[in-house]
Amino acid sequence: MHSISFLVLSLLVASVQAFLFRFPSPTPPSRTAPLETPRSDTTSFFPPALPPSLPKLTVAVLSVLFPAAVTFSPPPAIADGATSRFVLPPVDTKDKGRCQFKSSNMGQANAARDKLYDLRLCDMSGKDATGFDLSGAIMAEGTFKKVNFKEAVLSKAYAKAADFEGADFSNAVVDRVSFDGSNLKGSIFSNAVLSGTSFVGADLTDSDFTDTYMGEFNLRELCKNPTLKGTNPVTQAPTKESAGCR
Repeated sequence: MHSISFLVLSLLVASVQAFLFRFPSPTPPSRTAPLETPRSDTTSFFPPALPPSLPKLTVAVLSVLFPAAVTFSPPPAIADGATSRFVLPPVDTKDKGRCQFKSSNMGQANAARDKLYDLRLCDMSGKDATGFDLSGAIMAEGTFKKVNFKEAVLSKAYAKAADFEGADFSNAVVDRVSFDGSNLKGSIFSNAVLSGTSFVGADLTDSDFTDTYMGEFNLRELCKNPTLKGTNPVTQAPTKESAGCR
């Protein structure tokens, strides 16, 4: 967004300068050597200072156009698992090996994969995914009851309206995931990373959030969930208290 805005503004400045060069200022050039502009190694969001030769009207016009360029630039990218407008491709029912846990070889920083990892409508109940890198997986409407996700990475997974009842996410990286509308009854998130993860409309009854890491905003949203109650049957942790909600 910043680069596009800067490009638009640069073109505007160049156009104005080209116009000014056609009508040079009558002021004689100064004999004093200009001061060298300090070099900066950091990239600034704001454009360079406008030259003093620009008329006040031009400066006023640019001061209006620059905020407009920023305002109407494309919005920043939203994490895949968090956007409500995430458009899903059709399920490839012909792929016989689709419903398997497969680690990504691309790294989880941006949930990059060389191929779409689609686990929608798959029944993975009771399977072991310990330590797997499942970043960017599409898990919407799948069944993952009592799956062992310990120490797994699920960054940016799209797990909307899925069944994770009794699943164990202990010590897992579950950031920027959408669990909206999912069944998470009795699930365990002990010591998991949950920054940027959404639980809107999810059933969190008897879940365990002991020592999880999430931002203040995410915690406030989590505490609004009316199903945040009960006691986890495995860890015996009280659900609401384990999340740090009052």
